[in-house]
Amino acid sequence: MDEIIIKDLQVYAHHGVYQQETEKGQNFLVSAALETDIRAAGMTDDLGLSTNYGVVCRFLSAFLTEHTFKLIETAAERTAEALLLQFPRVKAVVLEIQKPEAPIPLPFGTVSVKIRRGWQRAYIACGSNIGDRKAHLEAAVAALREDRQCRVQRVSDWMETTPYGGVAQANYFNGAIAIDTLYPPEVLLSRLQEIERAEARERKERWGPRTLDLDILLYEDVVMEEEKLTIPHRDMINRDFVLKPLAQIAPYEKHPVLGKSVLELLDEVKMDGEKHVLSNNE
Repeated sequence: MDEIIIKDLQVYAHHGVYQQETEKGQNFLVSAALETDIRAAGMTDDLGLSTNYGVVCRFLSAFLTEHTFKLIETAAERTAEALLLQFPRVKAVVLEIQKPEAPIPLPFGTVSVKIRRGWQRAYIACGSNIGDRKAHLEAAVAALREDRQCRVQRVSDWMETTPYGGVAQANYFNGAIAIDTLYPPEVLLSRLQEIERAEARERKERWGPRTLDLDILLYEDVVMEEEKLTIPHRDMINRDFVLKPLAQIAPYEKHPVLGKSVLELLDEVKMDGEKHVLSNNE
């Protein structure tokens, strides 16, 4: 990924734990490496196809002077988030905030924090078999579109499927959603559960009926196994009702553990696995 680099932008602001820091203020130095594609701008000499670093500098200065934080860790976190939300061409940012006048009673050059934050691609499985199934799924897509921390990129067809797991219940509509998000995996999970609750989701029985079910299938190349969250989704490789809609929107996305594409995984299920997909409902 290309970079636009800003070094040592001087900003006079009021961040700090101590009262004199927030009242009097001090100088901060801000550096940012903006990860973005500048090929089109370079080939055409058109600033409109790039991110104007002058505008970015003014934005950084204004944000840091208009807000006050105790910690430069917080200042960096909030500034990076605001920058990514403001400039749509920026995929990620490496941001460093230096505090050369920090109240340290020893000789030193500077203290700083440096973070990298960016938009991450995630794939979400969605399903519903209670009430207006299509309405529940579309409500989930709408909620993600309205969330500033998420950008919906693609949505599969809604496919009618038979139940999985042996519990007697009505057929489902299933689909998949591709999003770019600023949420880390655990926070994204919490956000998806909020959306489920808004659609009156109740967790009474494993593999039982539900108004809305949202699962993180893949999140970049993340591999994690925690008590509440496993990525990649543990059972996605066995479910044609997950893989078929996912193959519509990300056929060549690789499973980070198995190294196989979604299409390859779907072909394996078609050959040897259970068949649940009945139709597309567009």
